[in-house]
Amino acid sequence: MGLILRGGTVVTALETYRADVRNDGEQIGMIAQHIEPTAADQVIDVTGKYLLPGGIDAHTHFDLPFGDMSTADDFESGSRSAVMGGTTTVIDFATQFRGETLTKALENWHDKARGKSYCDYGFHMAISEWKQGMTAQMEELVRKSGVTSFKLYMAYKGSMQVDDGVLFDVLRKSSEMGALVCLHCENGDVVNLLVQEAKAQGKAAPSTHPLTRPPAVEEEAVARAIALANMAKAPLYIVHLSTRGALETAERARQQGACVYIETCPQYLLLDDRRYEGESFESAKYVISPPLRSPEHGEALWEGIRRGAVDTIATDHCSFNYQGQKELGRNDFSKIPNGMPGVEHRLGLLYSAGVVPGKISLNQFVSLTATRPAQLFGIFPRKGTIAVGSDADIVLWDPQATKVISKVNHHCHVDYEPYEGFSQTGLPVHVFLRGRQIVRDGKLLDAAPGGRYLFRKPLK
Repeated sequence: MGLILRGGTVVTALETYRADVRNDGEQIGMIAQHIEPTAADQVIDVTGKYLLPGGIDAHTHFDLPFGDMSTADDFESGSRSAVMGGTTTVIDFATQFRGETLTKALENWHDKARGKSYCDYGFHMAISEWKQGMTAQMEELVRKSGVTSFKLYMAYKGSMQVDDGVLFDVLRKSSEMGALVCLHCENGDVVNLLVQEAKAQGKAAPSTHPLTRPPAVEEEAVARAIALANMAKAPLYIVHLSTRGALETAERARQQGACVYIETCPQYLLLDDRRYEGESFESAKYVISPPLRSPEHGEALWEGIRRGAVDTIATDHCSFNYQGQKELGRNDFSKIPNGMPGVEHRLGLLYSAGVVPGKISLNQFVSLTATRPAQLFGIFPRKGTIAVGSDADIVLWDPQATKVISKVNHHCHVDYEPYEGFSQTGLPVHVFLRGRQIVRDGKLLDAAPGGRYLFRKPLK
């Protein structure tokens, strides 16, 4: 039996047009002005709705260990939140901890996700320790496992931070095998020094956190990373960019021929450093890295999005409960687990704050949230667009529907909501994953998770 979505407005990164869309099995089988149904077809009238490609969040951390605990959201709750917000694919960060092989790290993440994800998923591989023989492991991951992107950290000294020699070597090796390096850009040595100085002065409140990670530590790291990528003749994907200066640095490098891709997140567009004001521990909810910035940085990022300087908008969903997890740093800001939730509200926030006021077009909205992530991470045109032959990952978006975001109506396992009280215009009323309806009228239909692992293609 086929399914015909009748009378909606199809939106891709390039076009907006009225059409009927027919799903045949897991793929889109036909797009036309009018599709005549057979006796066996189901027809859904979607007049007045947008048909968007399912969102792709290329930056999540589900079930990530942190000391003796893990993030509040595992793949079950995190992916449930994702599909309820219109995201049908996530690319999570499988993480190699010190002493592990990359192969073992990937096995660990497969075990975490298998049979638990409501959306389709892929993995980046985060490297924390570089040893002899790891080039062969990288090649095996690209060729045999479909892991075509690797993440490194220039921050978190003593745990995840790698030195410039390792970064340069991984950039060279990745380029040779068609993989893309994703990079957390903060000068970890300087951050570590500022943290130690602040603690020696008796500063313990969460409000100290942004003072130890000023914009300059990101801007310097972005410039250094681009220089290393240029020497390695490698493309570079900068995750969660948060400052005007870093964006300007990346744009100048592009003008000089560098291959640099930029990701930012809703928190850097819609929240700012006033969340850290005062000495209340409540601001621990917003302890993330990079930290929230002053408003002018958000304004610069919006302008960069408008002119096409930003490639993707992801969430860096890394959720820790306020009670029992964030509270570990009540007497020491440096012990507050870094991260916040967001996977459920990415599309709604960007539509409300970007499309509705005219900052970006519908087509830019689709490009940022679906098409460009699919292209950069090796799943286009299977994902990221509405086209014949693509997976029937379709979100029926009601542009008139509204809600107020709150912890009482979100679907993640976190005990607070960073966007509490935000008004959202536009909602995903129906969501289809590979042709199967998994959300109807804002309610989850799947009794059990049905997401699949995605084998991704190299960048070249």
